[in-house]
Amino acid sequence: MARIVLVTGGCRSGKSAHAQKMAEGLPGRRAFVATCPPLDDEMRARIRRHREARERSQRIDDQMEWHTIEEEIDLPGVVRGAQGYEVLLIDCLTLWVNNLMYEAEKEGRQVEEAEVERRCRDLLSACAERPGAVIFVTNEVGMGIVPDNPASRRFRDLAGRCNEVMGAGADEVILLVCGIPMRVK
Repeated sequence: MARIVLVTGGCRSGKSAHAQKMAEGLPGRRAFVATCPPLDDEMRARIRRHREARERSQRIDDQMEWHTIEEEIDLPGVVRGAQGYEVLLIDCLTLWVNNLMYEAEKEGRQVEEAEVERRCRDLLSACAERPGAVIFVTNEVGMGIVPDNPASRRFRDLAGRCNEVMGAGADEVILLVCGIPMRVK
């Protein structure tokens, strides 16, 4: 059974960098699972910066190899299929929820909290089937103002449900505030 770590926090709190450092401190082959679709120039620049950070680690330590897996929807399938890696870093669950909403919209339906909960439980089950460690990054989106439109409120609620289920199933939860990691669980 994999050790499950959930790293959460607000925008630009240092979540991804902290999760990467944690992953690089663990033995074994590493895979970075990217959930972000490169939709525009700004998002492509963000993706490039994340890749460059992993490449810098590889240049510093030639044993620090990262393999990138891009998957926007089927995270349980990736976790089950990535048996050659002892460490998985999945960044991020918030974009995964966004992707689920987008796919559902294309199908003419809405994602409900029960579906997100079911998908998260399936993801946790996939983690239970493997050794090593799985580190998830997510955003804490429910600590600000109430969004002014139904779609944004739905996203906030679905991301919150995802975080709640994943946090309950994680062995360890770390909240980053101002770049400082605080152990929650």
